[in-house]
Amino acid sequence: MRSRLGVLLMPATSGTAAGGGLGGLPRLVFDGWDTRFVLFTGKGGVGKTTIAAASALGLARAGRRVLLVSTDPASNLADVFAQPVGAEPTLAEGVDGLWVADLDPVAAAAAYRERVVGPYRGVLPVSAISAIEEQLSGACTVEVAAFGEFTRLLGADGPAVPGGVDHVIFDTAPTGHTMRMLELPRAWEEFLSTNDAGVSCLGPLSALDGQRAQYGAALAALRDPVVTTVALVTRPEDGALTEAARTGAELTAGGLGRQVLVVNGILTEPAPGDRLAGAFAGGQERSWTACARLDGLPARRFGVGLVGSELTGLTGLAALAGGERPRPHPPLVAATARPAGPGVAAGAGIEDLVNVLADAGPSLVLVMGKGGVGKTTLAGVLGVALALRGDAVTLSTTDPAAHLVATVGTGLPETLRVERIDPEVEVARYTAEVLAGAEGLDGDARAVLEEDLRSPCTEEIAVFRAFAQTAAGAKDRHVILDTAPTGHTLLLLDATLSYHRELARTTGAVPEAVAGLLPALRDPERTKVVVVTLAETTPVAEATRLVDDLARAGITPYGWVVNNTLDATGTADPVLAARAGLQGPQLDRVRLLAEQVWTLGWQSEPPVGAERLAVLAGAGEPR
Repeated sequence: MRSRLGVLLMPATSGTAAGGGLGGLPRLVFDGWDTRFVLFTGKGGVGKTTIAAASALGLARAGRRVLLVSTDPASNLADVFAQPVGAEPTLAEGVDGLWVADLDPVAAAAAYRERVVGPYRGVLPVSAISAIEEQLSGACTVEVAAFGEFTRLLGADGPAVPGGVDHVIFDTAPTGHTMRMLELPRAWEEFLSTNDAGVSCLGPLSALDGQRAQYGAALAALRDPVVTTVALVTRPEDGALTEAARTGAELTAGGLGRQVLVVNGILTEPAPGDRLAGAFAGGQERSWTACARLDGLPARRFGVGLVGSELTGLTGLAALAGGERPRPHPPLVAATARPAGPGVAAGAGIEDLVNVLADAGPSLVLVMGKGGVGKTTLAGVLGVALALRGDAVTLSTTDPAAHLVATVGTGLPETLRVERIDPEVEVARYTAEVLAGAEGLDGDARAVLEEDLRSPCTEEIAVFRAFAQTAAGAKDRHVILDTAPTGHTLLLLDATLSYHRELARTTGAVPEAVAGLLPALRDPERTKVVVVTLAETTPVAEATRLVDDLARAGITPYGWVVNNTLDATGTADPVLAARAGLQGPQLDRVRLLAEQVWTLGWQSEPPVGAERLAVLAGAGEPR
């Protein structure tokens, strides 16, 4: 049915899969969103940005006025639309009624600091102004400032678009960070309601108290099913579906009950007799069958087919949204292995990287990259393979989604220690230590400190300190860290010096592990940054930006790993062969960008469990 404004609405009963299989999922109607706000979330790499962008385009072409906003610090909207995208809404080139914008956390933090400090300039001494500015230099300030921009878009003021908009589409960060962002309205409201000390790690509370109404409006909008829809984007894979179910349950518990599930990347018509296509489609169907009944997955479900064309620029997005015919696939020929070249030499598989790391001795290995490129898998491969050689290994993660334990499974080598930096545990430990060291404070001063420690900013400090302590263990063992997706990892690294000051403010001392972190990260003998990517346009572009950002911090990557390559599979399936053809130029780009490159081919079986991970590294025998 169509509303009076010409937008296709999705009835409450639509979108339920018939027959239970992937083939029974109805096709997603990209212009069918009928709430003002739509939040796209999901595990990294499932296609949130593409689905959000295609939806925004579909709505705009249906005559609606739409603002598409990314809340991901590592946003790639500029890549998807093939045009510059900034913090202020910009009209998308070639599309009437569609604006795009990136929430810039650094710029938002600078503006927030000035709002706090500005009224005191010329009133307080210069030394006092400097103290406030230093206090506001931490990553918690970046977080709350970006969060403020998010809540402003959800509030009564709405987006700064001439004439207003009918829909605001949010392309969010990967699930773990999005869940934290969605929890912040309640966390800050509780903190403001109970803190009577007048100060916080974000400066005077008066600067935050003025936003209380904005936070309340954000909560009300998120919880109103007439106003907000949450689209859980996933792929037909065990890990992505499991995370979608957990996220759906958490959102429902938080009052965000209007949800839909979008299963992206379905190989709908595999070529008969093609080994790769059969394995690919069969694996997707098995995952869906195993997970479709998980508690937490929304009852309204839609599918999006896998395509063999680039999904950047208006032509690609329009093809996905159904507004234009897709680009023609290349001729139906089998994909063949490409000639070896510098940096992508024949045999430069993961087993070579394992050998290099083993020969170099204990060090800190940071596995970094865009969400969904396979960081957790690679970290698990390296940890298991090095431990099977008899080396002592600590395998840990800074990613809030924390898939590492599920990836490595059980039956691990005795020399492998698997850990997780758990925010709740670290906050409790940090708070206890700070209070234990403040026994000499009088009652009022201690009350102020206790209020300060209840701030949501405390989690950032505690997790950062745990990260530094884990990294410091790389003296007599390999420490492999599966990091959070790119943007949040960079914020963590950028915060190193700021946290020196913040820890000194709250505890009076900077732990040795924190003080030594930045020098260790800059020392190639002690730290090896491995950048993981896929042979696709957006992941390679983001990996390139990551390398540039690391360079500004004085950190040089050790090498790149290109995951899920298809160039040697010999597939004749038209979609998969087309995707293999698209990977070639991206592999060439990586070859030119990195001194050392290792590749990992597409796997027909999920790379889960110690045995499978060992096989990928050449340290075990295939079953």
